[in-house]
Formats: sequence, structure tokens, C-alpha cells
Amino acid sequence: MEHKAEVIVIGAGLAGLKAAGDLVAQGRSVILLEAKDRVGGRVMPGEVGGRVVDFGGQWVGARHSMLLDEAKRHGIETYKQYETGKTVLELFGKLTQFSGNIPKIPLLSLLEFFLLQKRWDREMKTVPKDAPWTAPRAAEWDAVTLDSWIVKHVHTAAARQFARLVPRSAWAVEARQVSYLWFLDALRSSDGLEHLMAVKDGILDAKFKNGMHGVARAMAAELGDRVVLSAPVRKIAQDASGVRVTTDKGKFEGRFLIVAAPPGPLARIEFEPHLPAARDGLHQRMPMGNIIKINIAYKEAFWRKLGFTGQVATDDDMLGIVMDDVQETGPAILICFIEGRRALEMSGVSKEERREKTIASLVRFFGPEAATPIDYNDNDWSVEPFTHGYVGVMPPGVMTRYGHALREPVGRIHWAGTETSTEWAGYIEGAVRSGARAASEVLQRHNS
Repeated sequence: MEHKAEVIVIGAGLAGLKAAGDLVAQGRSVILLEAKDRVGGRVMPGEVGGRVVDFGGQWVGARHSMLLDEAKRHGIETYKQYETGKTVLELFGKLTQFSGNIPKIPLLSLLEFFLLQKRWDREMKTVPKDAPWTAPRAAEWDAVTLDSWIVKHVHTAAARQFARLVPRSAWAVEARQVSYLWFLDALRSSDGLEHLMAVKDGILDAKFKNGMHGVARAMAAELGDRVVLSAPVRKIAQDASGVRVTTDKGKFEGRFLIVAAPPGPLARIEFEPHLPAARDGLHQRMPMGNIIKINIAYKEAFWRKLGFTGQVATDDDMLGIVMDDVQETGPAILICFIEGRRALEMSGVSKEERREKTIASLVRFFGPEAATPIDYNDNDWSVEPFTHGYVGVMPPGVMTRYGHALREPVGRIHWAGTETSTEWAGYIEGAVRSGARAASEVLQRHNS
């Protein structure tokens, strides 16, 4: 049986949901295909200690206006990220604690990192948001990894380590895996390092009550039976008259197609005719950052009583970042992240072993009260078959050679997904913005 609509959308994450919703609001017929048995994409619900939690994207930044508007439209409220007390930092195996925004590292390293932030802010402003591959120094910056750049330009040990924490904590990728040009563009897209690292009024400003997935569910509910779940796409064919999509649930036909999925996993789909070399190259050369997200529940927020924010940042522990997540009801939860190379290492072990190592780390950070959680659960994004991780990244040489194809339509196919956004790429806000852009592109062609 063949199903028809004016526009077919692939991927029911926030990008696909936004694209489909905008098209329906303009009176277009839409079918939204999703490979998984749920909506949300990189937004994923779970349960720990009887409380609903997020195993995927969770935070909403103070400047994430489109995401906040979607939530407000559906009556979904936010609550602020807790940040009162001491933060724990581990560098070179040594634990320190500090209050406020200034970490306790040697003065020369602190000064160098401050100057580094200023330099990154200057250089990212030279990267055009619509065409970063045309930046004046694009060829030079895309030829080296971020780590090579750090080794050459950052001289104190602590400042180097702190600089390496930025890509790991923000995009779950090691500094040696991405080009310096891609990093500057990602930094520009996030409004700079200061905003990227900030909690209050920054990217980690707030979370949604009952979870980010509530936003995805509400958007999907408006679309009703236009959403088709458990329908992984195997083949996309197009010609002058339209597109035909072959899935495990049959064939779907439309005039236009929006693909709202990360580039890497799209390499598994057959395209007819074959994609242009640049677009196909992106699918082969944009790996996902590696991350395992943990939610661990306690009877009470003992860390708050001990004067901690619940926030931890480390350079080489199994856990890279830890954050507090306490709501008015239910158990107190710590959110922990295993990132980058550590996520690759821990992906191959059992959940029970990850639990034991997580508890051991938390005891080191906060003391013996961390030894007795009431529940634990995690999600390894590296083994999610249609996602693989949080965000696609670009190694050296990819941006300047293939970057122009990221948003460039291929015939009747348009591209969405957070990687394609010129603002807040890698974040849920970027996904929502990309969906709105792709829908606008299709509407312009539809009406012409």
C-alpha cells in the first residue's frame, strides 16, 4: 500500500516535529516517518526511582527562544538549574572546590584561559554563520585539530586541560577529533564560550518540569496520525515529479521531502539517484560525539546539605560532568555524563559495572553519603541504531570540502536537524530552528 502527502518528513525529533507542524499550520498535507517506536529523537524519556527523567537532551538556555515558545504554547513550565554552593573540579587527579564562576587553578593558567576566551571570541566572529568555510583563515583552521591548535597556542598545563574540557562537555567529543574551524563555528553558534559555560542565563539555565520529552510529545499530539512510528527508511528515490520513500511500513510518496536526522546514520539509506559527492561525503565524514547519560537517585539531596552545587567537572575521571536535578517531589537525582573516549571505553561494559564506577566517583567527589543510591539507570547513545550520539561533528578537512552541502537541497530533498542550524547547532534549540527553516524552504518552493 502506498501513502501520499504533499510533504514527507523523516525523523520525529524536535526538528522533524517542528517542520511538520509548521507545514500543517500552512495547510499542507504531511506524513512524518520515525524509525523508532517513540517520538523525540535525541530527546528521550526514562524513569529512575519512580520519577520521570531525561536520558537525552534536557536543558533549555536562556536565549533558546523558539524552544521556549514551543513549550509555552503547550503550557509546559521550566525550573532553574540549581547552582548554590561549591563546585568540584578535578584536574590532573587533584580535586578542588570553588564557589562562583572562577575555578581554583594556578593564577597563570587562569590568566591564560581568560586571554584564550577573548581570542576565541575574536576569531569566531570572523566565521560567517551561513558559510563558515569562507572564513578568511578557513583553510588554515580546517587543516588542524582543536587539540593541535591548543598544544601550539596554550602554554600552561591547567589552561590546556581546561580548554580540552570544552568540546568534551559541550559536544561529547575529544579536542583531537574536530577541526579548529568546526570548533570556532560551533562556539559562534553557541554565543561564545562564556555563554556556553554558564548556568544562570546561559545554556544550562533551566529544565522542563516532567522532562524535555513532554515538549516532543505535545508537538506530536498535534500531528495525530500523521506520525508513523517504527518505520525506518531504507530507500529514498526522487525524480521530476516527486519523491518516494521505502520503509519497513510500506512506501510513501510526496512532492517534497525533509530529512531531519543527523548526517552519519543517513549513510545507511539508499538514495536514487545517488547523492552528489559533497552531500554523500558528509554522511561518511560526520561522526557523532560519544556519550552515556546517567541518572542516579538518592532519598535526599545530601550534597546540598554539605554545601555543594552538585556540579562536577573533571579532565580524566570516568565521569566528565555531574549536575544536580532535584524537583519539588520525588527522589533527588544527580545527572552524570560519560563523554568522548571514556564513553567509548564504557560502552562495552555492563550497566552494573558502570553503576559501580559511577558510585565510586561520586563518593570521591561528595563523600560516603554518595555510596547508597536508591536507583540507577543510564542510556548509552553510542549504540542507538538511528542516532549514535548527541551531535555530528567535523574532523579536519570536512568543513572546507563538504560543509557547503550541509543545508543545500538535493533536488526535492531538504535537510534539517540540529547540525544544519546556523544558531545553537548541537542543541535542541538548533533542531527547532532547523525544522522551521526547512519548512519555510519547502513552502517557498510549493507556492512558486
